[in-house]
Amino acid sequence: GKSTAAQSDYTGRASVPVLWDKETKTIVSNESLDIAKALDREFDSIAGNPSLHLFPDELQVDVDKMVAANYDPVNNGVYKCGFAGNQEAHEEASRALFKRLDELEELLGKQRYLLGQRLTVADWYLFTTLYRFDAVYYCHFKCNLKRIVDYPNLWGFTRELYQIPGVAETCNMDEIKQHYYTSHESIHPRRYVPIGPEIDFDQPHGRDRFG
Repeated sequence: GKSTAAQSDYTGRASVPVLWDKETKTIVSNESLDIAKALDREFDSIAGNPSLHLFPDELQVDVDKMVAANYDPVNNGVYKCGFAGNQEAHEEASRALFKRLDELEELLGKQRYLLGQRLTVADWYLFTTLYRFDAVYYCHFKCNLKRIVDYPNLWGFTRELYQIPGVAETCNMDEIKQHYYTSHESIHPRRYVPIGPEIDFDQPHGRDRFG
């Protein structure tokens, strides 16, 4: 793997994503936000749409703050729910998760994206969790107070991002379910994969009402 190629005696846990320099055969970064920033800024010369920046200069501080505000309760929060060591820890993580989802639902009832009318990396960080939520986290990690489809604004937001050209092709729910339901023996020892739910990400999102 890339970890052992970069350091032959490496014995730690391999993780993704990784930004790999194939010339020097070394890992540039394994920090997802740093990689996202690099991809947004350092490859304009070969980008298909070099004028598109998801880390706009005037919003960089706000993007960082929004990503950080969502990471612990939502992006990582679903894992804290699923891998909680006891009932108290599970309930604490669940309350924090749904408190933040409630706040985001309210925010997205006032504006199109997390930071207003401009799509940024913060939106995509949230999307990856929302996309998987009802099919995986709701059941597998016991995050079952509400589904994303029960949140009109979060659900519309998720559908809008999914429907942006090129995005759906990167989303494979069958593979996602196969990974989660067969990988965590401590949570799901029988490792069967549920056949549902049926989720229509292609239905009109209605977010263009914000202009």
